[in-house]
Amino acid sequence: MAQIFHPRSGLYAKLTMLALLVVVVGLVAAWRALTAEPHGEHEAVEQPVPFSHQHHVGEVGLDCRYCHATVETRASAGMPSISTCMTCHSQLFTNQPVLAPLIESARTGIPLRWMRVHDLPGFVYFDHSIHVAKGVGCVSCHGRVDRMPLTRRVASLSMRWCLDCHRHPERFVRPHDEVFAMDDRQPGDDERLGMALVDAYRIDRRRLTDCSVCHR
Repeated sequence: MAQIFHPRSGLYAKLTMLALLVVVVGLVAAWRALTAEPHGEHEAVEQPVPFSHQHHVGEVGLDCRYCHATVETRASAGMPSISTCMTCHSQLFTNQPVLAPLIESARTGIPLRWMRVHDLPGFVYFDHSIHVAKGVGCVSCHGRVDRMPLTRRVASLSMRWCLDCHRHPERFVRPHDEVFAMDDRQPGDDERLGMALVDAYRIDRRRLTDCSVCHR
């Protein structure tokens, strides 16, 4: 009886499987690289001007909304325009070398290129306004920025991390007048208040873990 398979068929099959494995590993590695945050947790991000939230928020007392003006109305919290910065810095510290890029931007009209600290993948939808409306405080995601000389990410922003909040919103929501407060409150400090706020904000916990909430 004639031989059906080539003597080296086994070798060819093994090489083919090895090649497929390499391709799969390469695709997984590429996917992880494309979806990973550009900076690690607790790693300060270099900016064209070393903006200090510790100074502006913790010491001067600026409200988050002074710079992030659309946080209550749009998906994006917004970045301050140069004119917003120059409200103070047209008079204060104008000769400081560290502010030279800011002064030059105001003079030329060329905007500064700020680097993102929190940069979600394109397939993830996040809306600041709905989180603020439902009582999620800034510190829940951004941490104590009032203690950060340079802004850094303090949360993983992973799907699991987001789902922890979506499954138990009562542990994270707070009264509207405390949304922009900086404090060290721990999740679930007052579960009775949390449950009452979930009802008051009409948070439908049945849909919070639907795929379509974040992936649209």
